[in-house]
Amino acid sequence: MKLFYSPGACSLAPHIVANEAGLDVDLVKVDLATKKTEAGDDFLGVNPNGYVPTLALPGGEPITEASVVVQYLADQKPDSGLLPKPGEAARYRVQQWLAFISTELHKTFSPFFKPTTPDATKEANRALLNRRLGYVDAKLEGRSYLTGESFTVADAYLWTILGWSKFVGFDLSPFKNVQRFMETVAGRPAVQKALREEGLA
Repeated sequence: MKLFYSPGACSLAPHIVANEAGLDVDLVKVDLATKKTEAGDDFLGVNPNGYVPTLALPGGEPITEASVVVQYLADQKPDSGLLPKPGEAARYRVQQWLAFISTELHKTFSPFFKPTTPDATKEANRALLNRRLGYVDAKLEGRSYLTGESFTVADAYLWTILGWSKFVGFDLSPFKNVQRFMETVAGRPAVQKALREEGLA
């Protein structure tokens, strides 16, 4: 398997999951501005949408979208505990969080990285993020991770997206449970390994 990534992008989530699961994944760095890989290959030939993560499988069509890639990787090591087994109610709780993170957090952060985004849009998104993180903070009360005491793929995705806060000037200090969560996840060996491998630590 090849994981096409850009340092610190949402592709960091599946990178963390691969490390947590002990999966052997080849990392391929992509320049999102030029759509070229480190070797100079055309990334658009792999993913016509031109964004990461993209997981290339031997002899198969690549898998895209962070929330899907993390689930695929976790299912390669079902005993890892990163994603509950199919049919279990706990699995749908994790998938619910993945959908929430993707639609309510990931997409709300994205406009901050675009220089053409109007200030009014940024302010509206900032207000929405405050409301959504208030919800997340309440859910993290009394628990280490989103669904309890077990680290799952949803935690890897949440940690990755909220890590963008420092780049866009979004203040996490009002959310004490979120801050504790960020520190807890940052201390995991698989997370530190991923950061080192992406040149971020």
